[in-house]
Amino acid sequence: MKIRTRFSPSPTGDLHLGGARTALYSWLFARHHNGKFVLRIEDTDLKRSHQSSSDAIIEDLRWLNLDWDEGPHYQTRRLNRYNAIIKQMLKANTAYKCYCSKKRLDALRKNQMAIGQKPHYDGYCRDDNTKPIDYNTYVVRFKNPEEGSVIFYDKIHGRIEFNNQELDDLIIRRSDGSPTYNFCVVIDDWDMDITHVIRGVDHINNTPRQINILKAIGATIPVYAHVSMILDIDGKKLSKRKGDLRVTQYRNEGYLPEALLNYLVRLGWSHGDREIFNLNEMQQLFTLEGLSKSPSTMNVTKLKWLNQHYINHLAPEYIKTHLQWQMRSEKINTENGPKPEDIVKLLGNRCNTLKAMASTCRYFYEEFQGYDAGAAKKYFYNQAESSKKSLEGIRLKLAAIINWTPTEIGNAIHAASNELVGGIRTLGMPVRIAVTGSSESPSLDVTLYTIGQQRCLSRIDKALIYINRQGHGSS
Repeated sequence: MKIRTRFSPSPTGDLHLGGARTALYSWLFARHHNGKFVLRIEDTDLKRSHQSSSDAIIEDLRWLNLDWDEGPHYQTRRLNRYNAIIKQMLKANTAYKCYCSKKRLDALRKNQMAIGQKPHYDGYCRDDNTKPIDYNTYVVRFKNPEEGSVIFYDKIHGRIEFNNQELDDLIIRRSDGSPTYNFCVVIDDWDMDITHVIRGVDHINNTPRQINILKAIGATIPVYAHVSMILDIDGKKLSKRKGDLRVTQYRNEGYLPEALLNYLVRLGWSHGDREIFNLNEMQQLFTLEGLSKSPSTMNVTKLKWLNQHYINHLAPEYIKTHLQWQMRSEKINTENGPKPEDIVKLLGNRCNTLKAMASTCRYFYEEFQGYDAGAAKKYFYNQAESSKKSLEGIRLKLAAIINWTPTEIGNAIHAASNELVGGIRTLGMPVRIAVTGSSESPSLDVTLYTIGQQRCLSRIDKALIYINRQGHGSS
């Protein structure tokens, strides 16, 4: 059997983490078995579906490097196919027209709830299909079996059974002529020869209804695997309505696709105690048997750890492409400064996201407008005299350097420190604040080297002027 899986998002919003994980699992299962992965856009909800959302979902999948073999298929382009099947079902008496008014259905629901029953359609039009006065207004319902059970073996949850009496006659076409989600899914899976349906556990109640429709039309029933929920830090189910759970948001925050995929694959799947997997390793090792029934909980700290791991272990030339995207977002002009791959090497151990790296590296390319307030108060105001001596001493040494290298800069720092009481402890922080505006940076010699000689001298001059303006000259 040729394995065929699908990912079928509804374009009612952006791709969120739960959807991305479902796509990843479906993609991995198909790739592991040398099968096919199909992308399908389920856009029959015309009021809520938007092409812009479809485009954004496709862009996010491409960013995640989850390619597809077929598609994207759009359900709205298959309406004739759905209606042809419905016509056949009406003829075969596996579906029927329901003329019940909204008023009758509302009253039925209210009465059922009043006596403690689960609301369900009572089959009023199932056998008595007499047309009312307004016979042009109707829905089409699937004639669900009234006896027996639906039994299927979920690859994650095992044997699952639903009594057919618990399943009412599902609407498969609305009164406006549009087919419904549960029906379209069935026809799509049949026509596209989907062998394995991997989706969220929240769809498990749809499965018996879909199986009954598959049986009614004589279609092959796929294998189902319903993956566990992802919970937020408060133990609640993740929602696509929370903007911070969108894949786009994580990209904007400076996470690498490799880190996000590695994190998502471990939210419900394991291979021993191993934590780090690249995409090729996931393909080789992934099995449905490795998926857990239990919900998983988001842990942003772990995601940041993974992200920093990939920042430091993937090629800097590759990381720079993502960093440059962040720099453009931050409106950093990189024409006058170091190569972005050098920034990756310099700040990789200090930043766990590329957004933080882009924000941190700005002083390598542009003049900063002010100093960190706390640092300036401590060193340029309270310790102004010693800071002034430190800056004057290091400036002379740096200006004398002919071959601007980290080694020569290190020698200059060492020489200037030896002339001060307190040595490098007295010198280091004032110089760092003067050239970066902050009290934090990589090692001083490499930081000065990367900023450049003339820029360092100019910034030290500005810091000396700043100190003198505070009224703490050499008097």
